Amino acid sequence: MPALTVTRDAGVAMLSLDVQGAPVNTLSLGLAEEMRTVFDDIERDSSITAAILISGKSDNFIAGADIEQFLEFKAAEEAEQASYTGQKMLSRLERLRVPVVAAIHGACLGGGLETTLACAWRIATEHPKTVLGLPEVQLGLIPGTGGTQRLPRLIGLPAALDMILRGRNVRPRKAMKMGLVDEVVHPAILRDVALQRARELGAGTRQRSKGRLERGAEGLLVERNRVGRALVLKRARQSVMQQTHGQYPAPLAALDVIRTGYEESIDAGFREESRRFGQLAMTEVSRQLIFLFFATNSLKKDPGVTAPAPAPHPVEKLGVLGAGFMGAGITSVAVQQGTLVRLKDTDPARVGKGLAAVREVVKERYTKKQITRQQLDDMMALTGPTTEYTGFGNVDLVIEAVFEDIDLKHRVLREVEPLLPNDAIYASNTSTIPITRIAEASTRPEQVLGMHFFSPVHKMPLLEVIATSRTTKEATATAVAYGKQLGKTVIVVNDGPGFYTTRTLSAYMNEAGRLLDEGAAIDAIDRALVDFGFPVGPITLLDEVGIDVGGKVGLVLADALGLRMTPAEAMRRVVTAGRLGRKGRNGFYKYDASGKKGDVDDSIYQIIGAGARASAGQHVRIPDEEMVRRCVLAMVNEAARCLQEGILRNVRDGDVGAVFGVGFPPFRGGPFRYVDTVGVATIVRQLQELNARHPPRFEPAELLLEMAQTGKTFYPTEGRPVA
Repeated sequence: MPALTVTRDAGVAMLSLDVQGAPVNTLSLGLAEEMRTVFDDIERDSSITAAILISGKSDNFIAGADIEQFLEFKAAEEAEQASYTGQKMLSRLERLRVPVVAAIHGACLGGGLETTLACAWRIATEHPKTVLGLPEVQLGLIPGTGGTQRLPRLIGLPAALDMILRGRNVRPRKAMKMGLVDEVVHPAILRDVALQRARELGAGTRQRSKGRLERGAEGLLVERNRVGRALVLKRARQSVMQQTHGQYPAPLAALDVIRTGYEESIDAGFREESRRFGQLAMTEVSRQLIFLFFATNSLKKDPGVTAPAPAPHPVEKLGVLGAGFMGAGITSVAVQQGTLVRLKDTDPARVGKGLAAVREVVKERYTKKQITRQQLDDMMALTGPTTEYTGFGNVDLVIEAVFEDIDLKHRVLREVEPLLPNDAIYASNTSTIPITRIAEASTRPEQVLGMHFFSPVHKMPLLEVIATSRTTKEATATAVAYGKQLGKTVIVVNDGPGFYTTRTLSAYMNEAGRLLDEGAAIDAIDRALVDFGFPVGPITLLDEVGIDVGGKVGLVLADALGLRMTPAEAMRRVVTAGRLGRKGRNGFYKYDASGKKGDVDDSIYQIIGAGARASAGQHVRIPDEEMVRRCVLAMVNEAARCLQEGILRNVRDGDVGAVFGVGFPPFRGGPFRYVDTVGVATIVRQLQELNARHPPRFEPAELLLEMAQTGKTFYPTEGRPVA
């Protein structure tokens, strides 16, 4: 069936877009052909004076291009031609005989936003689901249907660079302030207002939108001054390089394309946009980022249990035990989703501090004008602080977020469980302790599982749900569904010490500690891993997590997994010295009163026994390539062991978990995609070479050895790149 249907209303053509059989509207080559036919009809029909482009979906405008088609490109020329076809379609829309009004409700992203840029007027609804953006850089691409040229001319170069280079979404009110849309209305009147504007534009009583006309002194400096534009573009390039270290080619390509459009002509900019889009579509970076896109979408549909999957129980009231950093963080995301929360701690001061932390997170959204003051107050009213177990008799789910101590966790579980409804689920927010051990204190262990959130909860996207051999499918499915309700990407793993994320991260961090033992400089280790693509280096990360926490995790995993997980001597000494990291402002790095990170604290070298060398500036110089190989392969090898032992359900979850949970470079796809890219035989050889020098830490997982012998890969070499 056609995606585009046309109806008439007194001279106004209503173009309703509804891609059949799909939850959202996407742009495709087939739709481009439909649009060409509709445009031909409009050009021939003189009774039509204006048109409206509106979605036939209830909560989506156009979510972007059909990413499935990107996987079909076999050469850069094919992707370039697809971009050129899209540009022609939108140029035709822009030059159509009659003005077109874009009536936007729901997600308007990528090619969807580029389509509206070619319209004469843009109206968006004031609704939480209405967002506008150009997220192509998140797929290793650039806008390919004119967005690099039209957007800067509509809203100004600085604002356009912010949208294109960061791939961030913009909400309706901000979009109107920027000049990206012309009006913001209630969804109930979108169609009526669009009809009125179409008639006015058709009659000539209203002029076509010109975007943000008043751009001030900065606008004059940039828009009409070549030197000013060059300065803005130069600074933008410096910022991109600082943030990406040149690992992501798309933002740099976008800058080049935008410059071409300004320095030569908009037509030259279009041609360069198509050419660079074609090149980027064939890069390994784009392929890996597209894999992550499909993998996360696949997880959204995954109930977390094998078929037949039971229906998850609704979670309307949540109990949170522990009002510390993690408990407050969990509460803050829960109330934003309308969940009633009972937040308990043993001390009124801790409860008060936790409540203040919840308010701080929610208030940040108010400050950014994402919610109203009334919404802020309503969310805070959902939080019920307490020092008693009152109010736990009707909760659907309890999340325990107390200190990582098995005796404490047992005591809390025994105290609260008799007060809970019989069907309530009990989850522990633990990063290391096996859930089976925690469940030993329960009278109904089949309803006990783990929900491992990451810090800070309101920013970190991953949730690791841990199921034991006794956890029911209903409990797991409910935890997964509620995690998705909180906006998290959820993976389900089986129980074991450190589960998946903590276990693989510990292998990585331990190896960084071994490099310290050998005399490497702290900042050299961090710099090498950041250059590889991690957001921060392993030593900085330890300061962020908390040195005391890292020390406790290290002991638990060494006890459970043996010699390869034994903590480095340098790390043991720093823990013994009582250094806490950023939270105590006394870690491997210096921190000011606000907690801002400074240079390496050289006094740490005295603690780890390298003071004399450090004072003389004689750190052992280990090549960056070796430091990267050791840390990364320690993580990759442990990931393979987790898959081999059944901790992981599949490689998809392992890759998504590593990227969103522990910072594995997204453009490398995750540990398993990385093995496929490098080649399993090469990975095994590198592990064997390292293990000969550092036994037994790098003994290859049996799974990797088997794959190297048989030539297997983790993912199919052809087709859609999702397990």
